Amino acid sequence: MADTATTASAAAASAASASSDVPPFQLGKPRFQQTSFYGRFRHFLDIIDPRTLFVTERRLREAVQLLEDYKHGTLRPGVTNEQLWSAQKIKQAILHPDTNEKIFMPFRMSGYIPFGTPIVVGLLLPNQTLASTVFWQWLNQSHNACVNYANRNATKPSPASKFIQGYLGAVISAVSIAVGLNVLVQKANKFTPATRLLIQRFVPFPAVASANICNVVLMRYGELEEGIDVLDSDGNLVGSSKIAARHALLETALTRVVLPMPILVLPPIVMSMLEKTALLQARPRLLLPVQSLVCLAAFGLALPLAISLFPQMSEIETSQLEPEIAQATSSRTVVYNKGL
Repeated sequence: MADTATTASAAAASAASASSDVPPFQLGKPRFQQTSFYGRFRHFLDIIDPRTLFVTERRLREAVQLLEDYKHGTLRPGVTNEQLWSAQKIKQAILHPDTNEKIFMPFRMSGYIPFGTPIVVGLLLPNQTLASTVFWQWLNQSHNACVNYANRNATKPSPASKFIQGYLGAVISAVSIAVGLNVLVQKANKFTPATRLLIQRFVPFPAVASANICNVVLMRYGELEEGIDVLDSDGNLVGSSKIAARHALLETALTRVVLPMPILVLPPIVMSMLEKTALLQARPRLLLPVQSLVCLAAFGLALPLAISLFPQMSEIETSQLEPEIAQATSSRTVVYNKGL
């Protein structure tokens, strides 16, 4: 027992003596401070890092075992904070936090950009037909629904009907708005063909943004009726608040509106300028590869920026909540998980 304690102490000391720019490891906690936008931005860059898609099964097992050794105080000597943070990043990117099962690669947060970019390119293709508009909007919402389901909170059983309802609502709203706007633009005789084409390129944004809001509201409507848990500064459960649920849904909905904005607005603007260059006019076959690169860059920038707008654990004053919540704690503020 003494040898085990000595080994664990030596390992902990070794981890603690890592370079000063690496914070001390905390199991299950974010590496970067979540009180600032920059800290949240760095945190989510780690979460969406596509390099974790190439982690081997052996490396995953090693990462999980390293964290288990840390948890039980049996770390081998020489393990650093950097190694521990890296192991936790790998585990959180691949395994579901509630079930500990592997998440299918296209539906991981780290796979959202690589697997989502071809869909964005499809949404922004010029001269869309009715069939292609419906297809790309359906495919986009299907991908979003699968990502939402794969990364859902699995601590409480949730009926499949709730996800189906959110999925159908998002698909119907996205398709109807996209088709409706396309029809209106095509019937607008005041616009020149060039202007009409430019306007059509912006149609996907209102369709996707409205569908995202619809999806959030339908899938999380139960939170508005039942409330969500609020915790004090020590992490103790204070109660369930419907007002906090409204704040959580509003913040999540705003994030879902901001997210597609750079992805679906910037590429049409950039491409309208690039298409006038001599290079692309002389080589029209390069249009699709260039548009794909522009979409990839916009997607890679927009995703971490959007989900970093609000902390994962948001804070609210008890005076803004129900009287029973304020009376149940002496804390001036409480926190709640807003979701993604």
